[in-house]
Amino acid sequence: MALASLILLAAADPAGAVTAPHRKSPYLSRETPASARQYYAGLWGVDQMAVKLTESGQLVRFTYRVIDAGKAAPLNDRSLTPALTDEQAKVVLQIPTMEKVGPLRQSMPPENGKAYWMVFSNKGNHVKAGHRVSVAIGPVRIDDLFVQ
Repeated sequence: MALASLILLAAADPAGAVTAPHRKSPYLSRETPASARQYYAGLWGVDQMAVKLTESGQLVRFTYRVIDAGKAAPLNDRSLTPALTDEQAKVVLQIPTMEKVGPLRQSMPPENGKAYWMVFSNKGNHVKAGHRVSVAIGPVRIDDLFVQ
């Protein structure tokens, strides 16, 4: 009993509150696992996928690089409607359409080695940095992307 009270006193800060050591989980990672990157490269012909918030947080930008234009064709198909899903925030974001510009996405035929992007409206700032999101474009679904 005396040993336990000594341990508690040693862990107390000067104000008298007991603090537990803060450790990061070994299971949380900011990077997509190598196996998932290889899967998406083989199935959809894309790599270097990233999701970033704009400075204001009102837009979420999804970028990717095409390594196989034939497999990546559905990602740039104008007839397919992309959606970004954040399970934690319980929202599904759409690509906004500007009156004179059209949808905020690139939709030209993909070319190997080129990077492409699309922007999703985050009105209300529901998606935040650190969340995990999924991007769905027709048959393409890319899961567990870390929002930077």
